[in-house]
Amino acid sequence: MSDAYRIFGSELSPYSVKVRSYFRFKGIPHEWIARGIASEADYQKHAKLPIVPTVVAPDGAALQDSTPIIEKLDPLFPTPSIHPEDPALNFLSTLIEEFGDEWGNKLMFHHRWYDAIDARVTAHTLARLYMPHGTRDEVLARADAVFERMTKRGHFVGSSDATAPLITDYYIELLDILEPHFVSRKYLFGARPSFGDFGLGAQLYEASVDPTCGSIMRGRAQNVLDWCYRMIEPREDGPFETWESLAPTMKPLLDYIGRYFLPWTNANAAALQQQAESFSVDLAGRAYVQPPQKYHAKSLAVLKARYREAPERAEIDRVLAGTQCIEGLA
Repeated sequence: MSDAYRIFGSELSPYSVKVRSYFRFKGIPHEWIARGIASEADYQKHAKLPIVPTVVAPDGAALQDSTPIIEKLDPLFPTPSIHPEDPALNFLSTLIEEFGDEWGNKLMFHHRWYDAIDARVTAHTLARLYMPHGTRDEVLARADAVFERMTKRGHFVGSSDATAPLITDYYIELLDILEPHFVSRKYLFGARPSFGDFGLGAQLYEASVDPTCGSIMRGRAQNVLDWCYRMIEPREDGPFETWESLAPTMKPLLDYIGRYFLPWTNANAAALQQQAESFSVDLAGRAYVQPPQKYHAKSLAVLKARYREAPERAEIDRVLAGTQCIEGLA
């Protein structure tokens, strides 16, 4: 039996890239298997759900969903650590990981499939990734099928003609907040990647390879672009910083999370509980309307439980003071 894990994934799946980056950082022996025609039968043996990444452990056990995969493996491979020792920073890293997975994905997915230029490029790339040895006609036919299917799935992340200008504004604002943070540091919390880097970095990396988001990032956020590519093969280049050194440029990110992400995810959870077909939430004075998303409510509940049960709540609240995060986590 091989000691290597196998990762079934896709280069255009942020969650696949996230898990692969984690494996690379930890130095965990693994094989990257691009999901496609050649690997489909093997993938189907292990995937309980038709999603990537699907990780197959050396003992044959299959793992799915990027966050649980990392949380399952981290006790087995504790070094180098991705968790700041400072309890407050540790929680912030967890908060940013959740924010990246859920809100960062909204920004990336909307732009990837909303405008025809992005959708056509992505559909063609996915078609070629799935059938690397296909003929031109075969790839074009598959790209058309991908385009037809994926451009109708925007409602899953709240993408619509009404929300399109809002989502673009959210994306640009996030880049403008992150750009100064990376002027003097390699990763979110210092000279080594954290749990939060893997969650947010993968989503923005995927945004960077698409025409619209990539051009915006290259034009106004070169430091963010460097971080995105650094996260493909992250390294331990030093320690985590203290809150005092991080605060000047990280505080705006927490303000952003409290202003947009937490109100949105709480409204989504409430809509699910009420079995509503759609919900509207005020985000910084503008109404954002979409159908509720099921998975987010589950991960929000886990995040809130961690906040409530944290022995160092007072220190966490000190760091979050002045943002809307405390209200959103209550």
